[in-house]
Amino acid sequence: MCGIVGYIGDKSAQEVIIGGLRKLEYRGYDSAGIAVLNEQGLQMDKAQGRLAVLEDRLESQPLGGFMGIGHTRWATHGKPSDENSHPHLDEKGDFAVVHNGIIENFMPIKEELLKKGYTFTSETDTEVIAHLLADMYDGDIVSTARKAVQRMRGAYALGIMTKHEPDKLVAIRLASPLVVGIGERESFIGSDIPAILEHTRDVYILNEGEMAVLSRDGVELFDVETGKKVERDVFHVEWDLVQAEKGGYDSFMLKEIYEQPQAVRDTMGARIDQEKKRIVLPELKMSDTELAAYDRIYIVACGTSMHAGLVGKDVIEKWTRVPVEVAVASEFRYRDPIYTDNTLMIVISQSGETADTLAALREAKKSNVKVLAITNVVGSSVAREADEVLFTWAGPEVAVASTKAYTSQVVTLYLFALYLAEVKGTLPADEIANVVEHLQAIPGKIASMLEESEASRMRDFAASIKEVGSVFFIGRSLDYAVSLEGSLKLKEISYIHSEAYPAGELKHGTLALIEDNVPVIALATQPDIFEKMVSNIVEVKARGGRILGFATEGDTELAKAVDEVIYMPSTLPMLTPILTVIPLQLLAYYASVARGLDVDKPRNLAKSVTVE
Repeated sequence: MCGIVGYIGDKSAQEVIIGGLRKLEYRGYDSAGIAVLNEQGLQMDKAQGRLAVLEDRLESQPLGGFMGIGHTRWATHGKPSDENSHPHLDEKGDFAVVHNGIIENFMPIKEELLKKGYTFTSETDTEVIAHLLADMYDGDIVSTARKAVQRMRGAYALGIMTKHEPDKLVAIRLASPLVVGIGERESFIGSDIPAILEHTRDVYILNEGEMAVLSRDGVELFDVETGKKVERDVFHVEWDLVQAEKGGYDSFMLKEIYEQPQAVRDTMGARIDQEKKRIVLPELKMSDTELAAYDRIYIVACGTSMHAGLVGKDVIEKWTRVPVEVAVASEFRYRDPIYTDNTLMIVISQSGETADTLAALREAKKSNVKVLAITNVVGSSVAREADEVLFTWAGPEVAVASTKAYTSQVVTLYLFALYLAEVKGTLPADEIANVVEHLQAIPGKIASMLEESEASRMRDFAASIKEVGSVFFIGRSLDYAVSLEGSLKLKEISYIHSEAYPAGELKHGTLALIEDNVPVIALATQPDIFEKMVSNIVEVKARGGRILGFATEGDTELAKAVDEVIYMPSTLPMLTPILTVIPLQLLAYYASVARGLDVDKPRNLAKSVTVE
């Protein structure tokens, strides 16, 4: 998730902005840049790499001026490079823009501007905004920015300035977070509160579709669509800097759990054709004919990513009828797998540096097997070495226990499965459109599950199991795949022994472990095997197990068989894994908290496993 800092006042803009960007380094980034307005016009410097690279350059050639914008970039459109770094200017150097998020329709806008004679120097969607502002400028940057964003679809937070109006700095929010700070004869913008906390504790937190116009004399808020002025009370920040980096949450893990609606929305982003309700994957270099020819798929990953792959296996097989094998990367690399000319390997890695997954990728390449990577990090080893890449636009994940990376990986697998189904002709267009519509509703449903009233139930249950010896998770079909992830989350951060089993396997040995009051988490969201699942639950209940059940809204039967039930928002059965995992993440988090443990740094574990 990129970082934005902006300043207008009487201090050195460069010093304020660089200081603010330092406070955002915890978010992760691959390049940094700054633009400052002074007597010479808009002056800019930017560089791939750590912020220190940019600082070294500015030390020898500082940028003087009292208004500016800065950015740390987490690459989406275009590889990490000096040219793709932010800020971006129009070709005359009259407008400067920094941008978090994705402009879904940037290509048609870019084509329109190219026909008008504009030239581009980067691969980014952001540069399009700078040229669009220049093309539409009517003498008022506020009205121009309003008109420009009405041309754009997507999710974004923008910082905009122009040499034509040296007394205004404009900030706009749609989906991506943005805050505005108020000081004495100075104003600030930041993508997160830590960026400006050194200078002010009085902020406006912009709501969806709002614009802020900053000057030395203060800040005015407007509704972007109507242009009407917005009145809002100033929010006074009481957090210290460490709390602020976590967005006011108690841990990075909790913050990242609550970022999932945005992470899922960003991952779908420009990959959905809104008009036709179909999937588009413009980043794939292979032709539809080549993709349609694949008749066997290996999904290779580790840990949480492997669990995402298990969900992907079910949906790919159901929607495309292509057989899929999911393999643990550390085992797969030592096998002698059977490849054909029409075998595709999908490797999944949050960091793109997972040693075993990378080794499996390289072994496949030696056998001339095409490899598609699903990863969160542009420029990572997996991204560089794979033949094709689908990025999960989840933003940096700091906590060791993965949450938003998992849901973003699952969503990416859904998108790929739907796209493959279309090119193979295995799903009719109306059925694909139906799934797409339900997918687009998922971020809102996740948000509803994160409301305090829902989260508190998981907090209470977690407190009740903090002293138990074991917890068991059971499910069937897709519910079993999610059970594996729920069990992993619980054991890795609470250190409570936990196992997940296919519910139908209970009578083949596992029932011997069930005794009075042993907690059992039972997922029952799949209607085609619901009755079988209830029968398995009854078997557990008869042995004294204490059962927390998960069902879909509208179900009235599960409550009769369990001690307590949590209801998921209704959606298509194939999409429930994105929802059922949310309360399981909360359960693990609150169990760890109840046991007084360090949630973000579980013992013996690392975020990126770069050795075997």
